[in-house]
Amino acid sequence: MALILIHAAEQGLLYGIAALGVFITYRILNFPDLTVDGSFVTGAAIASSLLVTHGFDPFLVLVIAFAAGGVAGVITGLLNTRLGITDLLAGVLSMIMLYSINLRIMGRPNISLLRSNTVVRIVEREFHALGSVSVLVFITLVTLAVMFILVLFFKTEIGLVLRATGDNERMVIAQGVNTKRMKVAGLALSNGLVALSGALVAQYSGFADVGMGIGTIVTGLAAVIIGGSLIRSRKVVWMTTSVLIGSLIYRTAVMFALRYGYVIGFQASDLKLVTSLIVIVALVVPAFRERMARRVKTC
Repeated sequence: MALILIHAAEQGLLYGIAALGVFITYRILNFPDLTVDGSFVTGAAIASSLLVTHGFDPFLVLVIAFAAGGVAGVITGLLNTRLGITDLLAGVLSMIMLYSINLRIMGRPNISLLRSNTVVRIVEREFHALGSVSVLVFITLVTLAVMFILVLFFKTEIGLVLRATGDNERMVIAQGVNTKRMKVAGLALSNGLVALSGALVAQYSGFADVGMGIGTIVTGLAAVIIGGSLIRSRKVVWMTTSVLIGSLIYRTAVMFALRYGYVIGFQASDLKLVTSLIVIVALVVPAFRERMARRVKTC
């Protein structure tokens, strides 16, 4: 049981970084960005290719993956703001393009990292005294550092303008701010975080696969919605914290559903079904709770 919870926490925090990226587009910009399903793989593809083919430093590839994800976000932003393509379609087009690009980066559908030096192996080797929680401690520190930097960013002038762009774009335009640039910057930051998450997940799981990003938007939205229903606050620090908590709850629920789902007929191949059902529950329960609260008030 303890080992299951440790693995669930590790995966929850790793995917929590991607959820923070989804939070930026979904909550901050009100931009339904499907690019993340492709940029997640981009981070994993670049990290695995650089580690296996060129022997790059495992920590350096994380920075490169973040930058590559940022470029993917810029492409989506330019398709939307400069070419006039709708936000949803711009994300879909970028995601489709990234599938081919990721295949070119990897050179094949999947890459194994079992023989490569990854951040996980470095942490396990250098901090072996911590035992089975060494990787969890490292992932926790990395995730909290990303959240802390994100909170500080949203307190800067650019961060405040970015938030305002999502809340009231017309007001921001009236202040003489170029909202198109703000959207592009927000999408770049979002997909950079998603790609960083993909690079970490690849090094954690020991492989990169061209299809590993399918459903990233779903898991990210699940974390945002679950966390938002538990912690309702407009303060950035609590909003980002709620995303990580939502990701932890979501991953734990998935882990237990796959582990003990055989009781109701679930199999390991039902992962996407399980994740979709959890998202449906996360969407329905808050709405149902609000409906019941309104009925109580009217009675």
